[in-house]
Amino acid sequence: MHVGLDRLPDLPQLQRLRSTRLGVLAHPASVDRELTHIAFVLERLGLRPRLFFGPEHGYGGEAQDMATVMSSVDARSGAGIVSLYGESFEDLSPSAADLAKIDVLLIDLADVGARYYTFVWTALLALRAAHAAGVHVVLLDRPNPLGGAAESVEGATQAPGFLSFVGLEPVPVRHSLTVGELVALFARREGIPLGDVACGLQVVAVEGHRREALASGWDRPFVLPSPNMPTADTALVYPGGCLLEGTNLSEGRGTTRPFEIVGAPWLDGRDLAARLSSTALPGFVARPLTFRPTFQKHAGKICGGVQIHVTDPRAFRPVATYVALIAFAFRQQPEQFRFRTERYEYVDTIPAFDLLTGSAAARLAIAAGEDPLAIAVEVSRADPTWPEVMREAQAAVSAC
Repeated sequence: MHVGLDRLPDLPQLQRLRSTRLGVLAHPASVDRELTHIAFVLERLGLRPRLFFGPEHGYGGEAQDMATVMSSVDARSGAGIVSLYGESFEDLSPSAADLAKIDVLLIDLADVGARYYTFVWTALLALRAAHAAGVHVVLLDRPNPLGGAAESVEGATQAPGFLSFVGLEPVPVRHSLTVGELVALFARREGIPLGDVACGLQVVAVEGHRREALASGWDRPFVLPSPNMPTADTALVYPGGCLLEGTNLSEGRGTTRPFEIVGAPWLDGRDLAARLSSTALPGFVARPLTFRPTFQKHAGKICGGVQIHVTDPRAFRPVATYVALIAFAFRQQPEQFRFRTERYEYVDTIPAFDLLTGSAAARLAIAAGEDPLAIAVEVSRADPTWPEVMREAQAAVSAC
């Protein structure tokens, strides 16, 4: 398998790139098949970026979730590092002043196949701003670690009024597309030129890759793209595990297995595991445990809970599994459980759980005490129109 960065040395446009003012939007997982970071790959090719841009967690990937990242300077090259994750929604896009310093923006961001993983939206916002500023964008694509099969899609697209930085456009929770495919899809719909043209979008697609392959089948290691996405196992559960951010349950931040480990000081893990087992949802075992998070929710407190062990990645339905888990946790301790009401990803007026699921329906059903399995099945039901959208996205990349 050759990702976009692997193919960069063979691009016919490489010589032209050497004579342009170059900007790069990247993060720690922007590496080639030898695990060499894009900054060093570019240096080896005679390309010296004027600016680097970093998404959520920062160009170096040190920041925790939703932590404001400040702009800085690359100590090695002296190039500026511009943060695209600041204190306001406006900070998520490159400024006109920064874009005036470059002619081409090179984007290389690894995604994990869930709507609320924000890197794809950073890429789309960067493309929109670059197009408005007359800057050409070259996106170096990477495979989806959850695979690209249509039958793996989970969840409907968001209801009107529920778009946000954890879903800027209507997309299922588990979408089975790559960053390049999603960005090209919306670029085509917005009339942004595709291909090797001035002020447009060019996607350098992945070669030698089976679309349906999971990260466990890649011929290269999984590199963590953010601090709490350490392994391909984490990516498998994340489309469900991220929903915990909309609750007061610990999603395992501050443990060595974030999103796989779930709990709270008042939760009975044995009871929760038994209830999850009774649903007959496929592809996992819920193992009861206790743990003590070192930071974030319930830091320093002993929590009861479960670890979700995925036993069959193809059959596992992360959205359904974690919606059921959350509903059972509510049933177990309705006086202790609560949904997050604090600001979440620049939104003050809509509960985080609603932004993540795409509507208020699941939260209201859980709070009403409805059947957890029925809620889980409904929330995870795939959008029947999405396979056609997937074909549209793949055609858009082909036009690039």
